[in-house]
Amino acid sequence: MGHSPATDTAADSPTLVARSPAVTRRFDLRRVHTAVLLVPALYAVIRYLPPWALTLLLIAGGSIALMELYRISFQSYPNRVLIGVGLVTFALIVVQHYLSLGLMDLLIVSTLALLLAMLFSSTPIEHRLKDSTVALFGVLYLGLTLSTLVSTRALPAGEWFVLFVALVTWAADTGAYYAGTLWGKHLVAPSVSPKKTVEGLLGGMALAVGCAFLAHAWFLPQLSKLDMLILGILLTGSGLLGDLCESAIKRSVGVKDSGGILPGHGGMLDRLDSLLFTAPTFYYYVTWVRGISPP
Repeated sequence: MGHSPATDTAADSPTLVARSPAVTRRFDLRRVHTAVLLVPALYAVIRYLPPWALTLLLIAGGSIALMELYRISFQSYPNRVLIGVGLVTFALIVVQHYLSLGLMDLLIVSTLALLLAMLFSSTPIEHRLKDSTVALFGVLYLGLTLSTLVSTRALPAGEWFVLFVALVTWAADTGAYYAGTLWGKHLVAPSVSPKKTVEGLLGGMALAVGCAFLAHAWFLPQLSKLDMLILGILLTGSGLLGDLCESAIKRSVGVKDSGGILPGHGGMLDRLDSLLFTAPTFYYYVTWVRGISPP
């Protein structure tokens, strides 16, 4: 979700919604430059290339995000054995839709593989269990969530569904960033993130719902206007939760950004954090609520 600047003075307050003192705010133009370069390329991959191209893109981006998570979380980084096993199992879970193995089979194999990797790790024995737990968490955190985009792409008109998720997630993130930058005063969860404000949340929700209705008129008539309203709200809320969860991870290990690969956005994990929650939210809405299934 959007990173609406606010002060850190209330960061440790237990209050759910707190008021933040007025501060000097500025826009980071690098965010715009990065978006100008990435958005057309992402659109082309989703809209015009075969489904496997999106899968490869998810594996590439997710692997970078997983490496960032391991880098900030392992007590003895680099842990080559766990990293290698983690990346392989992550890739297998993402492409699970194309495999004959079921998801439960892959989860069992992943768990056992990472536990066995702990035996061959070169890290001090007192760190191995924690590192193995982090490795497994990363595989599930990124692999299971991103795999729902692969499953969404396999639905009828799946390319339009994936575009919708990307568009509304981006709209919620952008609306929250700029609304929070201009008007943000009341912090949503100061003990987790000093930069998420109620004003940013409302701005993100307004832009997300607006873009959802535009998508309905432009390319997604399969879903109703009521669906657009519900999904705009649901994806904004789930994106915020994804952002807050990643913020909690970073605060627990004492870092500000997961990396610096994307100027103005931080690391790949910082860029994917909302999508990790909006993608499964959308997938289960259209499959469970609307009853849409693969052909």
